Amino acid sequence: MLKKSHLLLPFTLVLALLAGCSSTEKEKVPDEPPEKLYQQAQEKLETGNYTKAVELLEALDSRYPFGPYSAQVQLDLIYAYYKDADSAHAIANIDRFLRLNPTHKDVDYVYYMRGLSNMQADYNFFHSLFGIDRSDRDPAYARQAFRDFKTILTKYPQSKYAPDARARMISLRERLSKYDLSVADYYYRRGAWVAAANRGKMIIENYSESAAIEPALEIMIKSYDKLELTIPAQNARKVLAANFPNNDLAKR
Repeated sequence: MLKKSHLLLPFTLVLALLAGCSSTEKEKVPDEPPEKLYQQAQEKLETGNYTKAVELLEALDSRYPFGPYSAQVQLDLIYAYYKDADSAHAIANIDRFLRLNPTHKDVDYVYYMRGLSNMQADYNFFHSLFGIDRSDRDPAYARQAFRDFKTILTKYPQSKYAPDARARMISLRERLSKYDLSVADYYYRRGAWVAAANRGKMIIENYSESAAIEPALEIMIKSYDKLELTIPAQNARKVLAANFPNNDLAKR
């Protein structure tokens, strides 16, 4: 049996190699004046080389944290991370920017980018590629994106990002309502009818214009019937009949 000390040596060697790689990456950015580095970063952004743009902007951010370009460098870095599909670093830098610059003139843009980055984090390429329903996945990032876009509409209604934020909220509403519907259906199939009815009611209250309304009402009615709660079941049927008169449950 190998001793622990023997096992530690390769691990520490790996750490040393990783550290060496990290320092090598930083050394790729030459020690240039900030104006020149910023110009190079802008060129990389314009040509779509976001990975290189990130390198340059990170170097600027670490070497000149209080320079004349500092705020714009941070904004550009957020954008570069997002375009490079690195939502985790984008969100981390967004949160740092909001903490340090809560009254910045472009704070509406920062909230917009946080919404986009959270949507990106929620997105699963392979599920979309193969047409797999992902409605039952944890929607934590989608919920945060919804809140980010709502912040723009409530705090900065005149922002040029407000129209797109509103459109994205509609898309997110469908995503979130489908998730809650899958939870309600799960509860119903497991015989947790109180939980199923309550989740259906939550969908009605929070996502009134979503496609999940009709099936949510169906789950509520069936759950109330199982619980022998006549009046709540009748009330839910009235709502179903008023909005979806051709539904079979509404006719009973």
